[in-house]
Amino acid sequence: MTTLAPDSSARLTSGLGLAVVSAASFGLSGPLARGLMDAGWSAAAAVAVRVLLAAAVLVPVAVRQLRGRWAPVRRNVGLIVGFGLLAVAGCQLAYFNAVAHMEVGVALLIEYTAPVAVVLWLWLRQGQRPGRLTALGAVLGAAGLVLVLDVLSGADVSVVGVLWALGAMVGAASYFVLSSRDVEGLPPVVLAAGGLLVGGGTLLLAGAVGILPFAVTAAPVAFSGFAVPWWLPVAALGLVTAALAYVSGIAATRRLGSRLASFVALGEVLAALACAWILLAEAPSGIQLLGGLLVLGGVVVVRAGEARTAAAPLAPAPVASAPAPPA
Repeated sequence: MTTLAPDSSARLTSGLGLAVVSAASFGLSGPLARGLMDAGWSAAAAVAVRVLLAAAVLVPVAVRQLRGRWAPVRRNVGLIVGFGLLAVAGCQLAYFNAVAHMEVGVALLIEYTAPVAVVLWLWLRQGQRPGRLTALGAVLGAAGLVLVLDVLSGADVSVVGVLWALGAMVGAASYFVLSSRDVEGLPPVVLAAGGLLVGGGTLLLAGAVGILPFAVTAAPVAFSGFAVPWWLPVAALGLVTAALAYVSGIAATRRLGSRLASFVALGEVLAALACAWILLAEAPSGIQLLGGLLVLGGVVVVRAGEARTAAAPLAPAPVASAPAPPA
């Protein structure tokens, strides 16, 4: 039996631990944002405050880590801008808009078909053709989404919510692909801080010129059975679901590679479902739970199929196989 070298084993273990922390932190964002939006906040305002607060925390750390060596930042401006626009601003804005039109768990399950998108992207860019298991996983995922949306019972489906959730899926796939690029000299904190600044600044600019609606309120934020001051969910959004989540997620993806990290991150779905149940009293129906299991099972099968057609990257070397940032 082949065993992992100590360094590889430690890298895998630390990567998995960081991925779990990231998934749990990200999972809290939907319920907190839903509470703010129910209190009168717009989705764009909630995202902007979230990412800019996280940037305020991370930028000083990033500057200290660079120690005056700005060359890696200049060389990777495209990566940082792409990460900020797609993985930060685009993904979170789409997700927050999705949870404004549908349940948190449903929106997140749609978003987390992202691993299938990662596989397709790597197929198109790297020629890594998916096998039969991958196709089977995609079918299972599609069947699961039908159950999650509860369309068979004749329930109303928010088309707008589904479209926003699909947009969040594209952003999540971009997050895994872009953050897997282990660029020499560019620490994860620097990429996260730069992306958060770009994403937050873009949203503020879009709000200032009237492209996106911006609304905030100091009214208390009500959750299931209790209310809290507005600043508490805002602080949690910035410090926990953004600063901690992005840094730990990027560090995990660089250790595990985009494929494996995107599948471990499915733990965010479980965390979001639990948080939505506690904070918003959003308990999924039995048929939706079955659909969720099919979605997650389909994604796991896709992962198994990819493991047969291309070795899952667990060390820095495979980073070269990650595609360049889109545009």
